[in-house]
Amino acid sequence: MTDVLGATTRRREATRQKLLDAAAQLFAEEGLDAASVEAICERAGFTRGAFYSNFETKDELFLELCGRVARARVAAVRGRVAALEGDAQFPPLTADPLAIVRQILEVTADDRLGILLMSEIRINALRNPQLGAAYLAQDAELSEGVTQIVTDVAQAAGLKFRIPPAEAARLMLTVWESEATRGVMSGAEDAELSRRTSEGLARVAQLIIEPPLA
Repeated sequence: MTDVLGATTRRREATRQKLLDAAAQLFAEEGLDAASVEAICERAGFTRGAFYSNFETKDELFLELCGRVARARVAAVRGRVAALEGDAQFPPLTADPLAIVRQILEVTADDRLGILLMSEIRINALRNPQLGAAYLAQDAELSEGVTQIVTDVAQAAGLKFRIPPAEAARLMLTVWESEATRGVMSGAEDAELSRRTSEGLARVAQLIIEPPLA
């Protein structure tokens, strides 16, 4: 019985993930309003019944995508910080702060689909109060995660910030969103998007990190 329940749960989760992946592509390509439930099901290879057995509405799916994108980005950076701490690869206190930032960001690849999706999420959050409230809650969670990362990096690398960690995190998120959006508008490929956002964040780091003592 346990094996049967486990197999059912795995199949349900696989179906849910395929629907989320299909919706992410459609929302990024066509927008939330233009991407119908039928189109999502068709791209995922499922029926409407499969959709409504996993999500009550398209908005519910949309909000879950929003959270998934934010959590994935925070997890990637947090994993990078943990790896650097575990391998003792952080540069010494006298090292260039920009080198530290680039080390941390080198695994956080930016992609056009993800940026388009996040832009679509923000646009609809502006129009829909319910989506807006959910977006702000998830944004606060993202900010908390980045604040913790900033604090961990400062402790591990011996850095001192000119502003509180929470303000540093918010500034970095704002710059990332701006650089990523401008990159997509200019037609940059994924590798170029990643380079632009990393350089933008490195410039912010240069402004908010106290220079090492000679």
